[in-house]
Amino acid sequence: MRFRDGLEGGTAVSLGLTSLIPRRGPTRGDARAKARDDFFLRAFESGALPRMITDADGRAVHANRAFHERFDCTAGDPYEAMVAALAAGEGGRETMDRLRAAAAAGSSAHGDFPVLDGAGRRAWYAVQAHPLEASPSQDDSGFILWRIEEITARREMEQIIRDEQRKLFDFFENAPIGFYSLDGEGRFLFVNNTFAEWLGHRVEEIVGTGLRLHDLIGDELPPGTSAHVPFSDPGGVERGEAVFVARDGRRFLADITQSVVEGEDGIWTRTVVRDLSRERAMEEALERSRQRFRRIFEDAPVGIALLDQAGTLRESNGSFRAIVGRRLLDGLPLTDLVAAEDKADAQALLAAVGEGRDCAQPLEARLAGSGDRVLALYANQVGDGEGAGVAGGMVVHALDTTEQKALEVQFAQSQKMQAVGQLAGGIAHDFNNLLTAMIGFCDLLLLRFRPGEQSFADVMQIKQNANRAANLVRQLLAFSRQQTLQPKILNLTDVLAELSHLLRRLIGGNIVLDMVHGRDLGEVRGDQGQFEQVAINLAVNARDAMPEGGTLTIRTSNVARDEAERHGHELLPAGDYVLIEVVDSGVGIAKENIGRVFEPFFTTKEVGSGTGLGLATVYGIVKQTGGYIFLDSAPGAGARFSIYLPRHLATETEARADRGGGGDLRQDLSGAGTVLLVEDEDPVRMFGARALRNKGYKVLEAKSGEEALEIFSTSDEPIDLLITDVVMPRMDGPSLIMRVREQAPETRIICISGYAEEAFRKRLDSCADIHFLPKPFSLKQLAGKVKEVMRGRA
Repeated sequence: MRFRDGLEGGTAVSLGLTSLIPRRGPTRGDARAKARDDFFLRAFESGALPRMITDADGRAVHANRAFHERFDCTAGDPYEAMVAALAAGEGGRETMDRLRAAAAAGSSAHGDFPVLDGAGRRAWYAVQAHPLEASPSQDDSGFILWRIEEITARREMEQIIRDEQRKLFDFFENAPIGFYSLDGEGRFLFVNNTFAEWLGHRVEEIVGTGLRLHDLIGDELPPGTSAHVPFSDPGGVERGEAVFVARDGRRFLADITQSVVEGEDGIWTRTVVRDLSRERAMEEALERSRQRFRRIFEDAPVGIALLDQAGTLRESNGSFRAIVGRRLLDGLPLTDLVAAEDKADAQALLAAVGEGRDCAQPLEARLAGSGDRVLALYANQVGDGEGAGVAGGMVVHALDTTEQKALEVQFAQSQKMQAVGQLAGGIAHDFNNLLTAMIGFCDLLLLRFRPGEQSFADVMQIKQNANRAANLVRQLLAFSRQQTLQPKILNLTDVLAELSHLLRRLIGGNIVLDMVHGRDLGEVRGDQGQFEQVAINLAVNARDAMPEGGTLTIRTSNVARDEAERHGHELLPAGDYVLIEVVDSGVGIAKENIGRVFEPFFTTKEVGSGTGLGLATVYGIVKQTGGYIFLDSAPGAGARFSIYLPRHLATETEARADRGGGGDLRQDLSGAGTVLLVEDEDPVRMFGARALRNKGYKVLEAKSGEEALEIFSTSDEPIDLLITDVVMPRMDGPSLIMRVREQAPETRIICISGYAEEAFRKRLDSCADIHFLPKPFSLKQLAGKVKEVMRGRA
């Protein structure tokens, strides 16, 4: 009997197995043949791998010791024991039957069988089935040699190799870079998926189709590149750039690195391709970002400087250089830019920032050599490599706060002026009550004396001084913008022409008055008396500035401003204006005083030469009229006051009302009717009541709004006129008026007050036909106003 053992090189081996094979006739052979059979049997038995021989019927003829050690053969046939142990899994018996059938047909066959051990681990066994060649001298056809080997370690290693191969294949196919190989003619032998996708092709459309490298490269190339990377000598490496053209026409720049290999089949390349499009786009975007940052840095309206850890300037933008007034700053310590008295504070700030402390508050320091220039310095630490590449440096933001500081001073001054104005208004109100009583009782006393008597002269002296006090109070009200105006449409040419004679007498003979009237001058709406006061105050101010004589010019013109215009810290809105310029050739005003000339009680004159209210009064009147006033002056160059009053387009109704005027009410001031007089100041109420009773009126008196409302509701006779103070405790004048109008809408009303008329008009928009009499008033003014209202004349 002979068989082929595939694991032993396929050598044909003849085994004498007479003891295993049943004989059909007498035994032939001799002792020599028997000894040979014993030798091969011992060799079969001593093998380390399980082996078994089955006959043509599939029954085991012999199994070696290793087979019995591996399989439990006590329960039956060894072949069935092998099948039960190895082929218990799904498809196992079918595989075993396939091996047996193949061997029976004369072909060797093998199969791998997975087996779970007691611990649940999988082991693999390779089963080989080899047909045994029949011996010519014996009837032994159909015998099969079975060989079993555990291949668990080999299978695991093969699985590892397959996994690594799959990973390697996936890496090459889908890596973020392209791979290809060319033959000696430039045809593609291999491309990976990544490179094929860049080109918009499938792999099979490139490899094996005769497509060459130059078919995919564009004509235009970046400077210094070639259309292809030439083959180098075998073993060498070449590198270059080329533009590839994709199927859809898209072009992309690529970096190519390749080496050349030479073998028995010729030469081929190993080529790596890197798409530079995204990299170049990122580089361009980074460069644009750098340029954009540079523009933002250089054009920032805030001064920015980069310092090293020692506080030395390394880089600065244009705003910073403009603020400090220097072009070359590199290498200069920051502390050299601040005034000597602020150096210590600047050094302390930089030291604190260098130590990592948070310095949210800016350092305000004066700029060295600039006088009053003030800077606000913000300092922060920056990370390594920022800015000029100074590791651990600092960034300083600088703001020129000189104007801001001036505005803060201006605002504080404005607040102070407002506070003084409120105080002046309150004082003026109280003084007006006192002056009303003084002037009123003087009028009552004058009725008792003849003009030639000494007592008449004494009382007149008291009244004249009271009137002077009243003028001073009016100036306080003008400054605080709380005076009562009687606006009408004015032609300033006519007003100034009428005033020119008075102005010439005021300024004296050594000063020339030059009046320059603008052509077709527009009209304005204002109080003529107050405007005359403005002109007089400015003329007197100019006279005092020209003790040696000079020229005073008053010029008028129409101006239009299409856009808002800044004058110092104040903004002139766009619009049409009438401009009045008052220019003198006097000594001028020092720069430090220009911002204070409109302050109340500020004066540069000697003590006793002025009250300091002249220009403050001018400012208040102009502002209350809705205008603007600006001053331009310098020492020795005179002064120019520019007043902008809004141009007014009068309606026909306004023009007719201004032309109408009133008659002379002082001829006969007597009258008749019932008057309710409401005033919380006893002297004022007593004077008013006596004055009206002397003129023939019946007067009912009330000290408060509540008392007046009760009198009005319970009076047996109708009340023809209500005269009420505006400011009173608890129920004030406007509240009383609204309550009275609810009961008797036709009641005539006069309001008396030391405050401006506008102060209460805003609260009485819904109440029409309300008249106003400002304090202080005389007996004739009070009687005249009452008669005017009682007659129903506006």
